[in-house]
Amino acid sequence: MSMPLPTRSEEIRYLKGVGPKRALALEKIGIRSVRDLLYFFPRRYEDRSRFRTIQELKLGEAVTLRVEILKIYLRRLPRMMLFEMVVGDSTGVLHAVWFNQPYLRKQFSVGQKIILFGKIEFFRSKLQMQSPEYEILEEEEEAIHTGRITPVYPLTEGLFQRSLRTTLHEALAHQLDRTLEDHFPRDFRDSLALMELKEAVQEMHFPTSFETLKRARTRIVFDEFFLFEIRLMLKMKNLKTKYRSHPLRDQEKHLETFKSQIPFILTPSQEEALRQIFEDLKQSHPMNRLLQGDVGSGKTVVAAGALYLAAQNGLQGALLVPTELLAEQHYKKFAAWLGPLQGKKVGLLTSSTPQEKRQRLLAELKQNKIAVLIGTHALIQEDVKFQSLALLVTDEQHKFGVHQRCKLLYQDPRPHQLVMTATPIPRTLALTLYGDLKTSCMKELPRGRKPVKTYWIKRSNQPEILRHVRQEVSTGHQAYFIFPLIQETEKSDMLAATKEYEKLRLGIFRGIPMGLVHGRLEAYERDSLMTAFHRGEIKILVATSVIEVGVDNPNATLMIIENAERFGLSQLHQMRGRIGRGEHASECFLFGEPKTEEGNRRLQILTQTQDGFVIAEEDLKLRGPGEFFGTRQSGEFLFRIGNPMEDEALLLQARECASRLVESEVFEKSEQWQATKNLLDLMTLKY
Repeated sequence: MSMPLPTRSEEIRYLKGVGPKRALALEKIGIRSVRDLLYFFPRRYEDRSRFRTIQELKLGEAVTLRVEILKIYLRRLPRMMLFEMVVGDSTGVLHAVWFNQPYLRKQFSVGQKIILFGKIEFFRSKLQMQSPEYEILEEEEEAIHTGRITPVYPLTEGLFQRSLRTTLHEALAHQLDRTLEDHFPRDFRDSLALMELKEAVQEMHFPTSFETLKRARTRIVFDEFFLFEIRLMLKMKNLKTKYRSHPLRDQEKHLETFKSQIPFILTPSQEEALRQIFEDLKQSHPMNRLLQGDVGSGKTVVAAGALYLAAQNGLQGALLVPTELLAEQHYKKFAAWLGPLQGKKVGLLTSSTPQEKRQRLLAELKQNKIAVLIGTHALIQEDVKFQSLALLVTDEQHKFGVHQRCKLLYQDPRPHQLVMTATPIPRTLALTLYGDLKTSCMKELPRGRKPVKTYWIKRSNQPEILRHVRQEVSTGHQAYFIFPLIQETEKSDMLAATKEYEKLRLGIFRGIPMGLVHGRLEAYERDSLMTAFHRGEIKILVATSVIEVGVDNPNATLMIIENAERFGLSQLHQMRGRIGRGEHASECFLFGEPKTEEGNRRLQILTQTQDGFVIAEEDLKLRGPGEFFGTRQSGEFLFRIGNPMEDEALLLQARECASRLVESEVFEKSEQWQATKNLLDLMTLKY
């Protein structure tokens, strides 16, 4: 959905002082209309409200002064022009200098009262400010740049703080009333102690105090969260009212049969997750549920139970996974767990499936002879047609594009959807990233699993650890060596997988079958090596982080991670989750020499806990929400101002209000809904 074009009165170039050239610069930072400008909030603030006397000044301080111009000089120096003013108050004098800005001479005159803001220096026995911000004091004129809490904005080439503040001041003075209308009625605002919208926007740009700035921010953040939650609630309501799905029957009977067919006892977490999923699946509207659990918590068997229910109802299910190796692993497990499916079978479809076999499988799929189809991206092809798809399970859905998954979901009746992730998500971020999904959470490990002992090791102890690995491998176990780089670079002192693989293969591990896996290999090469490792043909696997996704090898008991400080905390936890998946004791050794406190903290946390939810919370604190989810490299997340972690109470309050509004019987006829809908349309938030 594209942004509607602003009218002439709304276009930013027609605002006083802007014009076509500056309008182009503003467009680079997303400002095309006056509304865009009003919602372009400062990234920080400087307190320039406290005036100091010259007598109080200290070197290196950034201060605000109210002074009188005593002398003015404009000098030509070699290769530059120097503009200098001597200013003073009742306690002393100070020199203010600007380089190559001769036009300033016309703006000032001796005897003028001005405000200066800048850092204090000492130059040739004189107190000095270099290129300070300034403001000429006029009677009855409000200060914009100094003498107040001053906004500092993110900029781009061709824009400057001073001119942008002036433009915003002009917009607030003459366009605010005609541009913004509060979408919340007064009684609603009062019930939540929310500031009126126009006042909040004014205070966000030019706060009268830090207390009013805090209240203004609360209002803007609440709006962001409320509009976000409204969209999610509308999406959930639409699923219930606009779409129909196959209701799955005889749940108790089929659950007991399924439990009797699997070779282990379900954990309480698995039982509860299945109960919640089965409750959703009996409805005639689509299930939309997130199943999150720590690495090794047994999500796969829960997915198998849900797909078994679909199959026993005479319908079909699909499991979409990111790699061929995972697809093959799941196929073997499901074929064993699900048993006879009313004469139908479990199918496997990947890019490696031979063409003749693929065509036969697709024909059987259309005839409903395949009850459960497991596969990779190969499932999302135009010629893959189900006769009656009732349930789609997606493992690690961020590995697939939204449009890819939609191809399977946009059917009539609409399939139920279960999304699985092994990346534990803190509650507040689950409300934002997966707020339209109900959530099932699994924290227990299956019976018999032993915790992985994790050690942060000094480089000097490496020979001892390598001997330990050789001893373990000689008893029949397997090991991973993880490196952050594929090949060495001149700019990095990190160890690289290719070089270290050769050193290990020709050195201490000579004669032991080894393999090397990294992201530059073709998918079939990578999968072939991983399969050989899984079968025990390869005893030691040297790899980059490509092994972090769901590989299940119960015989792998050792992991050595080199330059561990170069990996994220959650990523380290995911990689560690590749061991300790059987009944044997397992160990993870971290080699790392962090150069930052954050790096030290990451490795300390990993040695102290195996709880993925605790690790996720700590990782979120260290990296922030955007980097945690890969949604930004430079700091941007889902909201301009709000932070789900820091503003959790506001997020929950906004969610409750949005839910109450959407569930109201008179919802779409209410005055508040019309105002909210108008704002959603303006902000192009499609629901």
